[in-house]
Amino acid sequence: MAQLVGTYATVPGTERGRGILVSGDPKSGSIVYCNGRSVIIRSLKDPSKVEVYGEHGYAVTVARFSPNGEWIASGDVSGTVRVWARNEDRTLRFEIRALSGSVDDLDWSPDGQRIVVCGDGKGSTFVKAFLWDSGSTVGEFDGHSKRVLSCAFKPTRPFRIVTCGEDFLVNFYEGPPFRFKASNRGHSNFVNCIRFSPDGSKFLSVGSDKNGFLFNGKTGEKIGELSSENGHSGSIYAASWSPNGKQVLTVSADKTAKIWDISEEGSGKVYTTFSFSDVGGTEDMQVGCLWMGDYLITISLGGVISYLSVSDPSTPLRSISGHLRSITALTVAKEGDTTMLYSSSFDGVVIKWKVGSGYHGRLQKNGAQNPAAFMTVQGSDLITTGLDNKFRRVPLPGDAYTEAETVDLGLLPRDLDVASKCPELAIVPVEKSVILLRQGAIVSSIDVDYSATAAALSPHGEEAVVGGQNGKLYVYSVKGDTLTQGVVLEKHRGEISSVRYSPDGTMIASGDLNREAVVWDRITWEVKVKNMLYHTARVNAVAWSPDSSKVATTSVDGCIYVYDVTKPASARTAIRNAHLGGASALVFVDSGTLASGGDDACVRLWTVV
Repeated sequence: MAQLVGTYATVPGTERGRGILVSGDPKSGSIVYCNGRSVIIRSLKDPSKVEVYGEHGYAVTVARFSPNGEWIASGDVSGTVRVWARNEDRTLRFEIRALSGSVDDLDWSPDGQRIVVCGDGKGSTFVKAFLWDSGSTVGEFDGHSKRVLSCAFKPTRPFRIVTCGEDFLVNFYEGPPFRFKASNRGHSNFVNCIRFSPDGSKFLSVGSDKNGFLFNGKTGEKIGELSSENGHSGSIYAASWSPNGKQVLTVSADKTAKIWDISEEGSGKVYTTFSFSDVGGTEDMQVGCLWMGDYLITISLGGVISYLSVSDPSTPLRSISGHLRSITALTVAKEGDTTMLYSSSFDGVVIKWKVGSGYHGRLQKNGAQNPAAFMTVQGSDLITTGLDNKFRRVPLPGDAYTEAETVDLGLLPRDLDVASKCPELAIVPVEKSVILLRQGAIVSSIDVDYSATAAALSPHGEEAVVGGQNGKLYVYSVKGDTLTQGVVLEKHRGEISSVRYSPDGTMIASGDLNREAVVWDRITWEVKVKNMLYHTARVNAVAWSPDSSKVATTSVDGCIYVYDVTKPASARTAIRNAHLGGASALVFVDSGTLASGGDDACVRLWTVV
């Protein structure tokens, strides 16, 4: 049996030059956002409480809670909108192809009966409103000639809909059935976000022209604007009203968030400013925000979710982060009495997770950083190799790559392993060579007549095994700094993708691109566990439990299989659909807990019996 015990969630997916729109449910204190094909529901009080919905066939762009909080509507890049329940089964209530292109925003009517969506209509329909349980349209939305980036339903009767987009227009529609009523051309660049105040008396539009305009919620007339004094110096990407409707939170490419006092007449004056960058990095651009109850949060281009305090604007109350892109490597480390997970993603971000509580920090990068394609712990150091051909040693507990010692390997590393009981020794295979490192320095490099794709060291460092593109495993004895080839193991029918010694040194597990895994007896060199052929695609990683009783494999097919080496392969434990898009990294936290990472940018913990 295997059971999911925790998900360390991805952060909202971001794109430079565009804002992201985050929705909240005040009743449950949860927010909902999207990354890839995943919709993430997350508690603001306890961010470790995470639910994931992954039924969209394409990347999801926006999700919104219904007014009663029981349903969620989500739209994707194909123009499809799905309405589904927050119950355990995620019951699908309705699905519609609302637009011919990507859905950029959607909103519910206050009675929960209608939904308006907007986005890229591929030259035809840019906005559509429909009854959410039948799909029947409830109006015609003329007036836009380009992609519509944001839309909003008036939260009080009489119902109104407002839209804005890349044609610099703010449009106002009366209904239902909805018809074009008025248009405002005050913006001189993309209008990125439009939102009604909670009482519906006003609505605000903000744009890439650094301006914000206020309108009458009943008539659509412009009544004022956000003051230019102390205003934003970059594109304004998103806005969110305070619950009492007297203030507005905005975020901008100038790496600040601002709270504005909104007068009854409809003018806005800066109340306070939050700054998020001392060095001016693009990752600190603020692209999303939400004001829900007592919570004020902003989201940066780098995916950091910041909790703001009005009483102390100098620093966020709390910041949480995670991965934006696919996870490439995962390892476990003991730091005193604490068990930590370190994960790396395709964009070069390394995150620290405290097992049991989640996000614990992020390793600061020293300039442009290539992703850590392979990662492990060597004594008191975090060891990584990356796409920049570098071997790095980061002291633990680590906070920054700036402290790392680096060695240039000269070629692209294909794997990385260390000898668990001889922690100064590491092995890295490259295209036609196998490199041995001791204390972070290259002590041996042998040329081989095959393409090396994976490698592992025995616990005491007296032996190594190297996998080849030809499907063979080459065993080497290690004496001092010298590698001497011995036996060659043949059974795989595809390129070796991963190989590891068991912690007790008595077995070797290997996986290949032809979906097969094998467990070998290190004494007899015979196959110990046969017919490990349950994946439907390449094996990405193999991992041993600390007591050497279990071996786990994971694959592009998104599944994880855990085998007891004393039982036939058919007695495996299966974890299906562990990660959307495929699972890429695997490590045992302890003998009963497995951690995995995948293309959905999430880290998950599983109990395995």
